[in-house]
Amino acid sequence: MTHHMTVGWIGTGRMGSAMARRLARAGFDVTAWNRTRAKTEALTGDGIRAADHITDLADCDVVFTMVSTSTDLEAVLTDLFARTDAAPSTVVDCSTVSAEASAAVRAAAQDRGVDFLAAPVSGNGKVVAAGRLSLVVSGPEPVYHRVEPLLAALGRSTTYVGDGETARLVKLCHNLLLGVVIQSVAEITVLAERGGVSRAAFLDFLNHSVMGSMFTRYKTPALVKLDYTPTFTPVLLRKDFDLGLAAAQDLGVPMPVAALTQQIIQGVISGGRGADDFAVLLEQQAAAAGLDLKPESAEVDDGL
Repeated sequence: MTHHMTVGWIGTGRMGSAMARRLARAGFDVTAWNRTRAKTEALTGDGIRAADHITDLADCDVVFTMVSTSTDLEAVLTDLFARTDAAPSTVVDCSTVSAEASAAVRAAAQDRGVDFLAAPVSGNGKVVAAGRLSLVVSGPEPVYHRVEPLLAALGRSTTYVGDGETARLVKLCHNLLLGVVIQSVAEITVLAERGGVSRAAFLDFLNHSVMGSMFTRYKTPALVKLDYTPTFTPVLLRKDFDLGLAAAQDLGVPMPVAALTQQIIQGVISGGRGADDFAVLLEQQAAAAGLDLKPESAEVDDGL
């Protein structure tokens, strides 16, 4: 099935490439751009065109952005809007950035007559491929409904939470919980193993209990095999904790558990593991307990 909206995609890293593929496979006409062109060319087999210049995307109806930082978002949209003869009708940003940066790019978009939606996501590349991505969206509600078919093609759920930058706060709250949960899972898994229980057995029990979740299930193979191939790094998680705790300070909300977790994440980065998957928090917890972890050979399911 083909669709009438043409789509531009900026940012083809682990998440961006998986999301662009889903739109192309759903029948949308997608053209992508990335600073490292090789990452975009890898998508041509999925029917995605590789743009030579970011300004080529100004001819698209809707442009999605998926970048790492607030600075990156501001930079790519400044470049996109450099063309004076064309601009997309809508920009949808799926990055996790500050509300301040989001408001600034929203204003820049409005100056060009471009609608802007904040649409950060929950999941990793494998979650995207499985069709289980979740999105939270804020901005003008009519614009949200106009691009809803695109959002629906990206994952299993889209939640509209209001106007402005509301979705940014929701995503930061989500990632604060993400960090607290992975640290808690690391602690209790080390406790169980220290007491003689294999990680595979303990996590199997946890995943089938009321405390199990899609997150604990899809992180289980990494924790059992000690596979720290990055899906989301401690450096990116720390960035989100910095933003989330700054928002908490602005709103007068004490967050003692999150603040402690931020320091633990920083410890992993300072120890030279910032480029690994954030499941490497397990290693730091084991070291603190004097436990030498070994990969387990048990076959485990990620639930996806």
